[in-house]
Amino acid sequence: MALRTIREDGDPVLRKKARRINEITDRIITLRDDMIETMYEADGVGLAANQVGILRRIVVIDIGDGPITMINPEIFDEEGCQRAAEGCLSLPGVSGQVERPETLKVKFTDIDGTEKSLTAEGMLARAICHEVDHLDGILFTDRAEEETLKEETLKEETDS
Repeated sequence: MALRTIREDGDPVLRKKARRINEITDRIITLRDDMIETMYEADGVGLAANQVGILRRIVVIDIGDGPITMINPEIFDEEGCQRAAEGCLSLPGVSGQVERPETLKVKFTDIDGTEKSLTAEGMLARAICHEVDHLDGILFTDRAEEETLKEETLKEETDS
């Protein structure tokens, strides 16, 4: 496994739509392994392939229950509404309030090639929406309530 460089806002790859994966090859498995390692190293809860410069439809998510790999994820049902602060590994230091569904259903292929569907709620639903948006070239700032967008300022300690 290897750490990949996380692309940051302004990199055109973040605004492009990722292509479907038709076959799970050794390269896709390596990509998934690298994405998980990169996500953990950056203290993230999710990572889309676009964020490491690869325009393929694969995301990894771990909200604390172990990593989930979703290939070609498609959200097909949404219910309810939740509003919370989001951030992104590709927009370090930026956060904003984003409205997402409280529950959703998503179908995807796992790393073994098995088609699955999953009902997600709360934080997992939010993470899935966030990562699927990445695959479509959408950043959370596109959905954030404008007045809530904040850029954290780093305070440097100075000697007096």
